[in-house]
Amino acid sequence: MKENLLDKGDYQGNRRQEHRDHLSLQELERQIQSRWLGSSLCYYDKIDSTNLEAKRLAASGLPEGTVVVADLQESGRGRLGRNWASPAGCGLWMSMILRPSFLPVQASMVTLVAAMAVMDAIEEVSGVQVQIKWPNDLVAEGRKVCGILTEMSMEENRIRFIICGMGVNVNNDCFPEELEQKAISLSMLTGKKLSRAKLAAAVCRFFEKYYEDFLVRQNLGGIKNAYNARLVNRNQKVVISDGAGSFTCVSEGIDETGALLVRREDGTRQAISSGEVSVRGLYGYV
Repeated sequence: MKENLLDKGDYQGNRRQEHRDHLSLQELERQIQSRWLGSSLCYYDKIDSTNLEAKRLAASGLPEGTVVVADLQESGRGRLGRNWASPAGCGLWMSMILRPSFLPVQASMVTLVAAMAVMDAIEEVSGVQVQIKWPNDLVAEGRKVCGILTEMSMEENRIRFIICGMGVNVNNDCFPEELEQKAISLSMLTGKKLSRAKLAAAVCRFFEKYYEDFLVRQNLGGIKNAYNARLVNRNQKVVISDGAGSFTCVSEGIDETGALLVRREDGTRQAISSGEVSVRGLYGYV
């Protein structure tokens, strides 16, 4: 076990200090009772990014199942290089180290496994039903409550390790002006302060369940139907954007590889892999 205690940061967007839920290594150890995920825990009051730290720890040899949690991230990142606001006392910022034997081409499916795990954990701990915005966001009332970032280190077409990170807005009572219409927290939705340690424990437990099923199947057949049932824009028109441009289509759900199946305006169907692709509703984020 490992704990780094640095000076706690503050965040001017968090108005009411009483809404802080103070994390500690001891509380995380008490709550996390999963079999292998979280068997090694690293907690930091302040860090650049849990994903960056998990990469450093994985490169130094820490085992699969190591979980990194921070109270504050100074350089939190989302998908496509976007910044992720990670103030102290508000969110669950955590990353996990995986050392799978499957092929690198299958690594992107871990993001969808994580989305299912966080969705179930949120519902168990808060009672809030969230939806999935493919491939890596969870949303409620049309605003983002969680983002997931999966990164991989390879050598000779073999995975050295995968880092799966997630940021959940838990006890935020406000957001920076540029995010006010795009983000929401669990406490805003419930009117209650929630335990981030309990949420971390639930994430670990559900992730173990879904990840182990994925390892056996080598695909997402075990979660495909449940995932599609909670896909926020299923059977709706969306805009797919990548480096080559954008097009409008109807989102029909994922297949067993995690690709998004879409129907283009000319009636042709296409499977979209996540990669450097962005999916948005016709009139906004979802």
